[in-house]
Amino acid sequence: MDFDAIVIGGGHAGIEAAMALSRLQFRTLFITQSLDAIGRLSCNPAVGGLAKGNLVREIDALGGEMAHLIDKTMIQFRMLNKSKGPAVQAPRAQADKQQYSLLAKHTLESQKHLHLFQDTVTELLTNTTGTAATGVKTERGKKFCAKVVVVTTGTFMEGTIFIGPYSASSGRLGEPAAVGLGTHLRNLGFDVGRLKTGTPARVLRQSIDFNQTEEQAGDIVQLPFSFDYDAIDRPKVSCWITYTTANTHRIIRENISSSPLYSGKITGVGPRYCPSIEDKVMRFPDRERHQIFIEPEGLSTEEMYLNGISSSLPEEVQEQFLRSVPGLENIIITRPGYAVEYDYLNPVQLYPSLESKRLQNLFFAGQTNGTSGYEEAAAQGLMAGINASRKLMKKEPLVLSRTEAYIGVLIDDLVTLGTTEPYRLFTSRAEHRLSLRHDTAEMRLFEKAQDIGLKSKEAITRFQEKKQKIEEITELLQKRKVTRQDSERSQILEKHIGKQLAIVLRDPEITMETIAEIENSIAAVHPTLQKQIELDIKYEGYIKKQDEETQRVQRLERLSIPQEFDYDGIDGMSAESREKLKKILPVSVGQAARISGVRNSDISLIILYLTKKNKKT
Repeated sequence: MDFDAIVIGGGHAGIEAAMALSRLQFRTLFITQSLDAIGRLSCNPAVGGLAKGNLVREIDALGGEMAHLIDKTMIQFRMLNKSKGPAVQAPRAQADKQQYSLLAKHTLESQKHLHLFQDTVTELLTNTTGTAATGVKTERGKKFCAKVVVVTTGTFMEGTIFIGPYSASSGRLGEPAAVGLGTHLRNLGFDVGRLKTGTPARVLRQSIDFNQTEEQAGDIVQLPFSFDYDAIDRPKVSCWITYTTANTHRIIRENISSSPLYSGKITGVGPRYCPSIEDKVMRFPDRERHQIFIEPEGLSTEEMYLNGISSSLPEEVQEQFLRSVPGLENIIITRPGYAVEYDYLNPVQLYPSLESKRLQNLFFAGQTNGTSGYEEAAAQGLMAGINASRKLMKKEPLVLSRTEAYIGVLIDDLVTLGTTEPYRLFTSRAEHRLSLRHDTAEMRLFEKAQDIGLKSKEAITRFQEKKQKIEEITELLQKRKVTRQDSERSQILEKHIGKQLAIVLRDPEITMETIAEIENSIAAVHPTLQKQIELDIKYEGYIKKQDEETQRVQRLERLSIPQEFDYDGIDGMSAESREKLKKILPVSVGQAARISGVRNSDISLIILYLTKKNKKT
């Protein structure tokens, strides 16, 4: 059976890649080990968070699916960091875990040009010269041919789970690993390593004493992740907070030798920013307690997720230390915590399009590339799907810069710097985060999705109307001045009589709500749009300074480096820089400048060489 594209893996990266390709009318085969596990939230039942919420909104702006899935299945919404600046605020939502997965599956099943198939891919098919991928071979011996292949295997490629002395070939507890493909990639010459992640125990709700915990309710106003909606109305369920105790830490220390993390059974590197409770206790011995978030897994289940206390200790030890936590003294464990070790591909082997440098027409996305988190995976999956479609159309790939999107930061970090531990995106990784606020994602990226063909006529009309409204309100604020009559209606405006409203808004004490009190045309605008315009005006000066740096960066990004560039032919370049440049093969001077260990003087030599070559041309 021949297809235009094949997507391997049913996680968040696979969903986005398959949806993008099929929406662009390419006949796409979606292969996963279990159709019932599509879009499963393997770890915490939540989507979004710091930087991650920005990713979800960017995925939506580019025509992806994740925002719609969480908007339709959320059971709690919170805007994080509301007390801090807008550049580091981000939406996060608890999801109904089962409903999220069911909706993801139904969305794929309903998509035209997309064929779902249950099997395990063990090998890639290549052309006679071994230079390009041409399809896949499965565990059951079936062969499928395609012009492009996207690999999104998550934690399943040669996965092994660990619970104390117990270990088994598995990608998730109770689900088999994808055996064969990791070994096959090694045999093809790919640099494949091992990483580790983990998950905590799940416990029954009725076995928790909530009187000893702190309730954490969600925001009253639920904001949609998708720009397609102005508002949503979903159930509002609380989470709770409790803490470990000195007794908890004592139990863990006394049993640390039985942890596969410390006994040497696990060789893969774990996530630095989401360590297991064993790591927390051993690495931070002075900490008296560690926070635990008790999160519901859904409306139709009694299982609760214990965020912040993942463990691979023996089950009896997990039960013992959990019962030392206030509120959990009588808990009933339904599923133990465990660690999972899996194969991943060193992402420096990929172009910024996420296409392999070793095999043409082969793309990689998600945890396969060394990332952690659903959102990072989905963002890569969408970009891999888009660029696989661009390859099919013989068009230039879509590569987002660090100045345009968090997605650009994520992928640039991976393909330029690589990773030896599970990569997690933070706002601090983005140099231009003030321009990359979650509320601006649509204005930054919608037209790119429109050009690609991932936006409907209805969405285009809605966007154009929104853009026009922003322009009209911005123009009004720049022209309209505060009158004495205005100050009588709102006394805080008295000191601003005669000033333009745009200037008045820069006063920290003045908000768009204040302006709406004196201007009916602004009062009629949706509050979310009001806030976006307000922030753009308040931070206009900072953004202009940032734009100057952005223009400098973009000049370097536009100076492309041919793939056949002869680094050995440049006299005076350091050996370390030459070695790293030949390994990573940067596509631009901007990317080359971000490679760790490459000297500024060597970047200057490249620019000089390219300039001379361009003049000759």
